[in-house]
Amino acid sequence: MSSSDATPGAVDIAAILEALPHRYPFLMVDRIIDMRGDESAVGIKNVTFNEPQFVGHFPANPVFPGVLLIEGMAQTAGAICVLSQMGGDQPKRVYFLTIDKAKFRKPVVPGDTVEYHVRKIARKKNMWWYRGEAKVAGLLVAEAEVGAMVA
Repeated sequence: MSSSDATPGAVDIAAILEALPHRYPFLMVDRIIDMRGDESAVGIKNVTFNEPQFVGHFPANPVFPGVLLIEGMAQTAGAICVLSQMGGDQPKRVYFLTIDKAKFRKPVVPGDTVEYHVRKIARKKNMWWYRGEAKVAGLLVAEAEVGAMVA
């Protein structure tokens, strides 16, 4: 899917890298599927044992940090904000504004595939708010509302 399409589709890592400033080890989204403009999308993160956070986050019993699950939701939301607005000549930047109603339900461990389901709640000019749910194998593992601004 090209970044200017508003039809349901998917974007690969190349398009995500174009939309977001994040890079390894802080990029928390590997691809985006079911993108519907800036309305909703599902970000995919494959959790692997060789990620740097597992060196210090419970090394004997590795658990993916909850704050990084929220970051993955925010990155998915930010990417679809930027991708839905691309088409102009100047690159856009997305900034995290708010986190509300964050809850953590189940631990995420290496080998899990996290799906970040984000759905637009509101938009005002260059600011968006999304409801995010992180799921593993269809089970809710974390949720939050996040806000983003494109500049």
